[in-house]
Amino acid sequence: MATVDLNAGGGSRPEDDKLDRGVLKIASVVVLGAIMAILDTTVVNVALQQLTIEFQTSFDRIQWVATGYMLALATVIPVTGWASDRFGTKRLYMVAIALFLVGSMVAGMAWNVESLIAFRVIQGLGGGMLMPAGMTIMIRAAGPQRVGRVMAVLGVPMLLGPIAGPILGGWLVDSVSWRWIFYINVPIGLVALWAAWRLLPKDEPQPTHRFDFPGMLMLSPGLALLIYGVSEIPVAGGIGATSVWLPMALGIVLVAGFVVRALRVDNPLVDLRLFRNRTFSIAAVTMALFAVSFFGAMLLLPTYFVLVRDATALEAGLLLAPQGLGAMVVMPVAGRLADKIGAGKIVLPGLVLIIAGLVVFARVGADTPYWALLASLFVLGMGMGMSMMPIMSAALQTLTKADVAQASSALNILQQTAGAIGAAVMSIILASRLAGQFGVPTSQGQLAATAAVMNPETHDAAAVLAADSFASTFLWSLVLLALCVLPALFLPRRPPARDEEDTASAPPVLTH
Repeated sequence: MATVDLNAGGGSRPEDDKLDRGVLKIASVVVLGAIMAILDTTVVNVALQQLTIEFQTSFDRIQWVATGYMLALATVIPVTGWASDRFGTKRLYMVAIALFLVGSMVAGMAWNVESLIAFRVIQGLGGGMLMPAGMTIMIRAAGPQRVGRVMAVLGVPMLLGPIAGPILGGWLVDSVSWRWIFYINVPIGLVALWAAWRLLPKDEPQPTHRFDFPGMLMLSPGLALLIYGVSEIPVAGGIGATSVWLPMALGIVLVAGFVVRALRVDNPLVDLRLFRNRTFSIAAVTMALFAVSFFGAMLLLPTYFVLVRDATALEAGLLLAPQGLGAMVVMPVAGRLADKIGAGKIVLPGLVLIIAGLVVFARVGADTPYWALLASLFVLGMGMGMSMMPIMSAALQTLTKADVAQASSALNILQQTAGAIGAAVMSIILASRLAGQFGVPTSQGQLAATAAVMNPETHDAAAVLAADSFASTFLWSLVLLALCVLPALFLPRRPPARDEEDTASAPPVLTH
């Protein structure tokens, strides 16, 4: 095993603009893990109806197959930054893959809904560490001046997952078995584990501070309770239900307690002092608003195609493909430009494209031409490719390597929490609109709409009413996304300054 200095190999040299071969090898490992984790967050959604029938349970019960995974993600992410330093990112990444792999295997063997939910939590514990640990590995290898290109590489699975997941899930459920939506992770995970062992640089654990157990006992349960409360709003029928406001209140108190403590103690679980960095704070606010508005809207698209346009789950997944294609077209270019001219000059045009695409859906009807919908989705994908990863690039470019692990954890926590809240908010708005259109309680809005659309005698009129409900909901998403433009105006509009001292401190890359 030979030690190669990054400075000698061009990995962090200021004049080297390309991602060299060593960095691309590391990227291939990280992307494998990201694909596995992100696909799993979307592939399961298609199978929920089949799982409801399989286990003879209610939809609100089976929904915990997805919610339990999300809660596990949120609770484990805060630990990742500390664990990256304490045990080394390579070891942590391999442990995350192994944990996800075990969770996938046992989830495929689940015998009832309770066991499936428990095994999904195991999956989530591994999946929650994969993205922040992988991001840390990539940024440390590539250097701060190439963060935009790194984010472009990592962004491919993040953008394609919501497209490929429903397509793959629909095919597996229809043609093979629901169990294979979990078993499919096994070969991918084994390859990722082998590649991580062979290709990732060996990094030694760094002397680190004592683990912040009090902080973990406040932040992780606080986030879990907050997300749980929000996720219960559509089922409970409003925020006034005890199952909603009580966990939300407890979660807010715990998170607030963590914030107060983190600003007063040395070495907290998540270093909130990072937010003293103006660029990091602006990028974090932009990303939070983006996640709430955009990911909430994207959750509604498959439901629109299935409920209003009579598409199957597989057909709905295929109809979403133009979004991924649009992202693929612009993302590599956007990553390079974010490094060379500043993230602000890329993000703002991207947000304008998303707004333009959402305008079509804010006026969508039961018979809107498919060419208009597909073109709009392509434009949405282009805008997302120009926005999401450059926002994260802007947040990380001005930080030192020592802060990357903590910053990655903070950004992932923010994105997961904001995305979950956005999904719940858009679901609540849609349920309320459907309930109003069909004259039923909020909790029964989607069921009533589905029954009316499936009835041949009321199909046409019900499809029009349902389409109006979707249009109203997309309009709210459009308004929230427009608010995202305000902080984006203050993102960096010039390339990041090159810090020679920080570049020189880059860790060595070890090759076999």
